Amino acid sequence: MSFSLKRLVLIWGFAALAGAVPLSSAAPTGILEGHLKILSSKEVQLQDDAKATTEALEQPYSEYPLIVRTRDGGKELARLTADAGGNYRLTLPPGDYVLDIQRRPRGGVRATPQRFTVAAGQTVRVDLDIDTGVR
Repeated sequence: MSFSLKRLVLIWGFAALAGAVPLSSAAPTGILEGHLKILSSKEVQLQDDAKATTEALEQPYSEYPLIVRTRDGGKELARLTADAGGNYRLTLPPGDYVLDIQRRPRGGVRATPQRFTVAAGQTVRVDLDIDTGVR
C-alpha cells in the first residue's frame, strides 16, 4: 500500500512540475534584415591584375557598424555588422525602431536613419545606403 502511495505522489509531483513550466517561455520576436550599400565618389582605377581589382572593389562593411535605436533615436538597443556581401539580419522584439550607422567624430559619412516597425513572427526589410564622402 505504501508503494502505491509513493508512486501516486511521484506521478502527481511530475505532473505538477510539468504544468508549472510553460512549453514556450520565449517572447514573440520578429526579424530585421537588409542590405548595406556603400556609396563612394572615389574613382576606381583599372588594373591588369584581376586579384588587385577584386580587392579594390571589396566593400569594407566592418568599418560601418549599424546601430538599432529606440524610435526616438535616444537609446542604443543593438549593434551589428553587415556580412561580406553587405547583408544583415537581427532578431528583435516587436516594436518601433531606428536603424542608423555609427557616427564618426570627424564626420564625412552620411546616411539617413531609417525608421521601421517589427511585428511578431514577421520579417521587415530595411536597406541602408551610406555615402563615405571619399573623393
